[in-house]
This record gives sequence, structure tokens and C-alpha cells, in this order.
Amino acid sequence: MKLKPRARAAAPKRRHAWQILEAPADEQSEKRAGRQPGRRIRQRAWHILEPPTGELPAVEPLQDSAIGPELPDESTVHLVLDLVTRIGEIQMASGAGASDVTATILALTRALGLPHCEVDVIFTSITVSCLRGSDLPPVTALRVVRSRSLDYTRLSETERLVQRLVRGRISAEDAYTELSRIANADHPYPRWVSTLAWGGMAGFITLLLGGTGWLPVISFAISAVVDRVGRLLNKGALPFFFQQVVGGFIATLSAIAIVNLDVFNLERPTLVVAAALTVLLSGLSTVSAVQDAITGYYVTAAGRTLEVAIMSAGLITGVGAAISIAAELGATRTPVPAAPTATPLTLPVMMIAGTGAAACFALASYSKIRPMAVAAVAGAVGAGAYGALSLAGYNQILAASIAATLVGFGGGVLARRLKVTPLVVAVSGITPLLPGFSTYRGMSQLVNNGDIKILMSAAAIGLALAAGVVLGEFLAQPVRTGLGRLERKLAGPRMAGPLNAGRPLE
Repeated sequence: MKLKPRARAAAPKRRHAWQILEAPADEQSEKRAGRQPGRRIRQRAWHILEPPTGELPAVEPLQDSAIGPELPDESTVHLVLDLVTRIGEIQMASGAGASDVTATILALTRALGLPHCEVDVIFTSITVSCLRGSDLPPVTALRVVRSRSLDYTRLSETERLVQRLVRGRISAEDAYTELSRIANADHPYPRWVSTLAWGGMAGFITLLLGGTGWLPVISFAISAVVDRVGRLLNKGALPFFFQQVVGGFIATLSAIAIVNLDVFNLERPTLVVAAALTVLLSGLSTVSAVQDAITGYYVTAAGRTLEVAIMSAGLITGVGAAISIAAELGATRTPVPAAPTATPLTLPVMMIAGTGAAACFALASYSKIRPMAVAAVAGAVGAGAYGALSLAGYNQILAASIAATLVGFGGGVLARRLKVTPLVVAVSGITPLLPGFSTYRGMSQLVNNGDIKILMSAAAIGLALAAGVVLGEFLAQPVRTGLGRLERKLAGPRMAGPLNAGRPLE
């Protein structure tokens, strides 16, 4: 018998067994079900364990619940960031490595009350970002390195200022005023003193290579002329590539003219060109490029390496142009002699010449008396070690690397104790060993025969010198005392900047 529809509607609703465990629907659910006839929210047994959402208390934010370091006021943060980026700019412009600049800035920001900062140093800019917690955006400062100049007095005074800041002996406001004075101060010596120093360096380099008689004097005159011409071109904002071209051209053409005029009886006139090329190579940042590559700053290392390559290409262009013009005019070209060999009798002369060349480079780079004296000692050690290794039968590349390692080690250990920047000692100490003679021989072979072997050997000597200095500085680190945690965290050698992180200012 079939039930009638009305009887079916009046029949009681059947419930399943598990529906006994279900909690009754709340009022809001019933209302929603009432708005939609025929629809009922189904619940499961585990819903009993879930509290109703409407009964949870609202979580109100706590007062002063920001996460992050407690920093000074905003104006102080901007002052500190501007101060540290300006210090980093002076270091970069003076040839310091990216690792040195990074470590210096981190030590300064920590000492000045900004414990959480990120530093990004590349070849032409410095970026520092200060974390201010979860409720405020970070403050970022950017400084562009637009020009580079060798002024080791400015670098040394900046490093002394950094030491005072790290040790809490000067406030940030007073340091900012002092840094402005350092950056805007004139060079400690007149320009003509630097010109005479470059000429003296060329004369000592000629003596180091075995030149006698009039050769050191002629090298002095030609290098001084090249420096003055370069300064005039620099005032006209001529790019450094073309300045290198002009320098190589003047040096080579002058030596060829002296040979053809037969005014002086010169046995090895090419030493004049070699000395001039050494002077032009000395200002390049080869040491910093190798240091950045070893310490992991590959972008900066690539920029510095490209700069060295472009400047060297300018020298090659100038030398090649002078040789080609001399050939067109029918002039007798200067013969390219064999590489000079060291003897026990020439070893003291090499040490004296290395001392003079390093001291002249430091003077040309506007160093004061104490850094100049330490650089002179480093030059004597480097030249003496190179000559002794050459006498022992070592090849030029290995001898150059060992001698540069000794210079870097001695500079790293003694320079800080004598309050001298290690970078000044390292660069000045290896300057007498720069491969100016091999560079000229390689350029001549490249122009005449298309042979690049000797030129590549000169490049290898330059890299060996730079790598040796960096290795020596790295080996000197365990000898030093008083290294802080920041020093141990930062890998790689240090040639500028503080040795410890210091303490925060009160």
C-alpha cells in the first residue's frame, strides 16, 4: 500500500546513528538555513571539539610591540650613514679593497649605534642599508665614487679618524666635521714635488735594471715631462686611456730620438722606456683587483681588472704608435736587450735602488715622513729578496711572488704598530718590482712579430706581485693581537680600516 504524499510529509524524520554525537546548530546557522529553504548545514562528529568562532576573544595589538633593534632618532641615523659612506668613498678612491671598505663601514655602524646594517660595495658605488625593525622601513644611503686619486696622507688621516670612532673617542657630529676637513684639505706637498718624485722613481728604476751613466738622469727627465703633460691633459678632462697613450708615446719616442741624435753615449737606451712604463704602471690598482677577487667581491674585481687592462692597452697603443712613426721616418729604433741578470755585486745596488724607488712612489702619492720611511724599508726588502731569489736560479714569476709575500707580511705585522696604513707599505714595496722592462719587450715583440708570449709573462709577473702581497697580508693576521669578532667573521686580508669592531658610543 502506497503512502499518500501528506502522510509521507507527516512521517518523523529519520536520523543516522552518528548524528547523535553532533552538536546542535547555532542560531546563525539556523538563520542561514532559514534563508535558504530545504538547505541544512551538515556537521560532523569532530565539530564538537571545535569552539564556535564568534566566542573567541579579539586579539588586540600590544603597545610598543615592534620587533627589531632600538635605534637613535632618524636624524642621527641619516648622519651616521652619510658619515660612513663618505669614509668608504675616500678609501675606495685611494685604492682600498672592497672587503676593507665593507669591514670598516660595518665596524663604524656598530660602534655608532646601528648594529644591523647591510653593506654593498661595487667598483663605483657604496650602498648601506640600516634595518630599523618591523614597524619602520630601512634607511638606505648611496655614495658614488666618481674620481680616484693617490693621496696616502688623506687615507692615513681617515684611518686614524676611523680608529677614534671605533674606540669611542669622538662623537659622530665631531667626526663629520673632521672628515670634511680631511676631504677638502690640500695635498701636503706642492704639485712640483710630486713631479720630482715620479722622476726620481724612474731614475731609481733605471738603476735597479742595471742602468749607469746618463741613463738614470735621462729617465728622471722624461718621466717628469710625462707627469707634467699628464697633469695638463687631466685638467682638460681627457680620459685616462688617452693619457696612458700619450705617456707611452712620449717615453718611447724620446728614447728613439736620443739614440738617433747621438747626444749621449747610451749602452741600453730602452731602460729609459722601461722606467717610464714602470712609473705609468705604478698607479694602476692591480693589488686591489687581486684582493677583491680573492675575498669574493667579483664584480668589483672585474671592474678593477678591466681598468688595468684598458690602461695597459693605452700603453701598448702609445708604444706601438711611437715605434711605427719612427720606422716611417727612417729612424733607428732602440734595440731591445735581454733581461738583466743579478749578480752578487749588484745585489746591494738593487736594494738601494728599491729603497729609493719605493720612497719616491710614497712621496709622489703624498705620503708623510713616517709612511715614506716604512715604504722605503719595504722596497729594500722586496728588491733584495727578488735579487737573491734570481741569483738562486728562480724564475721571475716565482721570485716576484715570494718577494711580494715578504713585503705583504712585513707590512701587515709592522705597519699597524707603527701607525701606518698597510696598503701604503704594500703598494710602495712592490712598485720597484713592477714589470716595466718585460712590458716594453713584450710590446716590441707584439708590434714587430705579433708574439704575445713576453707580454703575457709580464702580466703574470704583475699578478704574482699582487697575489703575493695579499697572501703576505693574510699570513700576518694570526700574528696580530686584539682581533675582534667582526675581524674573525670577515674572510680575507685587510690592508685598510680598523682591526676590531670597537664598542658602541654612549
